[in-house]
Amino acid sequence: MDLTSITAQWAPRMLSVLRIVSALIFMAHGTQKILGFPPSAMNPPLLSLSGIAGLLELVGGALLVVGLFSRPVAFILSGQMAFAYFIAHAPKSFFPALNGGDAAILFCFVFLYIAFAGPGPWSLDAQRGRRTY
Repeated sequence: MDLTSITAQWAPRMLSVLRIVSALIFMAHGTQKILGFPPSAMNPPLLSLSGIAGLLELVGGALLVVGLFSRPVAFILSGQMAFAYFIAHAPKSFFPALNGGDAAILFCFVFLYIAFAGPGPWSLDAQRGRRTY
């Protein structure tokens, strides 16, 4: 078996791995804002921009971890991260390395990719019989 056939065989599975790992890391931002874990100084009111962002991170992240409604959820979360970047990070500096927006940019484009590519075979969407990858 050559490298091309191995990578072609594993590409859909690695899409699932990308979705799961990205969603778990993203969800941690929501647990921090909403559940206070891991502990941080940030404890936003639920009906503030940060509180709503935390809810999206927590619920949307959980949906992406299991791969349920993956395309619309990923699209919404991609938009949330674009919004977060321009509201919270870009005003601090033009350069992402200086404004702390690196993660927001990466999440935005990873989720946008998932919105178009689908969740991969290891997802509830795939188990429900909808070929979305």
